[in-house]
Amino acid sequence: MTTAIYPGTFDPAHNGHLDVILRAHMVFGRVIVAVARVTAKETLFSVEERTAMLQEATRGLGGVEVRPYSGLTVAFAQAAGATVIVKGLRGQEDFEYERRQMLMNRHLSGLDTVFLMPSPIYALLSSTLIREVNSLGGDVTAFVPPPVAERLAERRRKASPPRGRRRGAR
Repeated sequence: MTTAIYPGTFDPAHNGHLDVILRAHMVFGRVIVAVARVTAKETLFSVEERTAMLQEATRGLGGVEVRPYSGLTVAFAQAAGATVIVKGLRGQEDFEYERRQMLMNRHLSGLDTVFLMPSPIYALLSSTLIREVNSLGGDVTAFVPPPVAERLAERRRKASPPRGRRRGAR
């Protein structure tokens, strides 16, 4: 059985990510979802929260494991016994960025990268867009797994100022 690694920030994980995980699982049998601990991006959720949400969302999928990691993706992949890296592509913008990463990863480790496209209904999704819609009070439940929707709603409630009387109101 081939072991694949699917690395990412997953802040938060969404249905497009789950679609890629399921597709990778069908192709490779064993998938390690690698949640980046250190990232250049400022994250809404800690690595522990992101890992826990993905573990809840993938519970019951034999052959799928979720782990946090630090450092080079290829070093983590090799240590985990992975022989391929899986990346999701939504469109051409993703391809150029991921192509450069793929070439560097191959140079550093010899590992190949397989690109998987999510189902068309998920092609518009990005974690950034979901965070933005959620922060503005929009409903993102159709785009994320239930454990993620719960945590996003909780985060939004904590960020919203309490409703009270307006200044000057009697």
